[in-house]
Amino acid sequence: MLEQLLTGFGDAFTLINLMYIVAGITLGIVIGAIPGLGSVTALAVLIPISYYMPPLSAIAFLVGVNKGGTSGGAIPAILLNSPGTPEAAATALDGHPMARKGEAQRAMKFALYSSVTGDMISDVMLIFLVVPVAAIALQFGPLEFTSVLIFAFALLAGISGGSLIKGLIAIILGVFLSTIGLDPMDSSARMTFGTIYLFDGLPLIAVAIGSLALASVIEQVFDLWRAGGETSSSVDADIAPSGSSLPFGEFISHWRTIIRGALIGSGIGMLPGLGVTLAAFLSYGAARNASKTPENFGKGDPEGIIATEAANSAVVGANLVPTIALGIPGNIAAALLISAFIIHGIVPGPFMLTMHGEIIYALFASMIMANFVHLAVGKTGIPIWARIAKAPRGLILPAVIVMCIVGVYLPGQSMFDVGVMLAFGGIGLIMRRTGFSVVCLVIGFILGGMFETSLRQSLLLYKSDFSAIVQSPIAIIFLALTAILLLRSAWREIKNATN
Repeated sequence: MLEQLLTGFGDAFTLINLMYIVAGITLGIVIGAIPGLGSVTALAVLIPISYYMPPLSAIAFLVGVNKGGTSGGAIPAILLNSPGTPEAAATALDGHPMARKGEAQRAMKFALYSSVTGDMISDVMLIFLVVPVAAIALQFGPLEFTSVLIFAFALLAGISGGSLIKGLIAIILGVFLSTIGLDPMDSSARMTFGTIYLFDGLPLIAVAIGSLALASVIEQVFDLWRAGGETSSSVDADIAPSGSSLPFGEFISHWRTIIRGALIGSGIGMLPGLGVTLAAFLSYGAARNASKTPENFGKGDPEGIIATEAANSAVVGANLVPTIALGIPGNIAAALLISAFIIHGIVPGPFMLTMHGEIIYALFASMIMANFVHLAVGKTGIPIWARIAKAPRGLILPAVIVMCIVGVYLPGQSMFDVGVMLAFGGIGLIMRRTGFSVVCLVIGFILGGMFETSLRQSLLLYKSDFSAIVQSPIAIIFLALTAILLLRSAWREIKNATN
């Protein structure tokens, strides 16, 4: 593995690749610093640009966007007390009080340094764990793989929102939509309504950008309209220089909190569907419980920022373990990265390391390099990010809508794709307003083709004999875990409803 990694560094350490990494991290931070957007919106909007890049540079660029967007969310949380994404709410608990005390730059440096450190730890764990996990996954047949996907769907539905039923409905809808197009077995048309535009199915990028980015932007436009304009609780625009110094020794003195947060984030990231928000609040709670002065949390304690940001960014690398080893995204950002892999002809799943080993190890090297670039770009741009975070959303949001339309149109130069994006923007908005999980819909859509293929292969292989499940210990374990998850989630909902 060390030899492949060194070869990967040789392939990745090029001027063009470094330029794409710098551009990805910078754009990620800029978009993440705009309240309400974040790394998922940044990825969804920028994936179409990767069409015009070499595969390695494209994936490295998007990983940089994800890294920058995740840490960029801390900027509005600290300066404006406006966590545009749920995970940034934990950062705001101590970040904004620090900014109010004139220590805004120190707070942003704590966030940046802990973000980069947690990300680095997570990337190292990814490199060492992905090979053994993929080796185990290679032992899976169609039946085992079907059971793993069913378990992933149940896990996602149980924790993605307030209702298990709504989560399952969203996943089923996503799987159903993935069946539109030509049948993978006999090439017969399914729900194409006589139009050749649907022979290849619904365009993945249009569905993702419409339901995630466009729906989020439209929702914010409506919120601004109802509120009658911008509201802000920002600190003074001129950040006090006296609160800017952060010696390395002071930061590293919090090493226990850093490592704890990175391990919590990595553990959460490896489990499909749990996401960044859970990691952020679990790490914050663990840091508070372990602190000798828990009463300081919520009043500007740096450990609150460190714990949250280390865990947030640790998810970025760790969620690629199931993505690369199993082809199952750890969260929605990883799901979007899977779509980028597919666009560039890289097949997700256990064979990714054997079929595309050179690109994957070069990607690992790019991720390590991106952490150093992230530190340099983030530290240099701290005064600039403060200005971006204060930009009126009334000016930013229309520009994002234009970027969504252009991003969907350019790859295929098809107005049909734009129409699909607009339709799913409306669907995503309705789902948000009615409590259905858009994440479940998108992941169901992305994994739907994989699930259908493995399920049909299982039925053909075992001649629809369901007793074959008993002969597979792996399938039994994952189906049993699925039943436990569903029953536990249902019991929790019933208990909450009766209280």
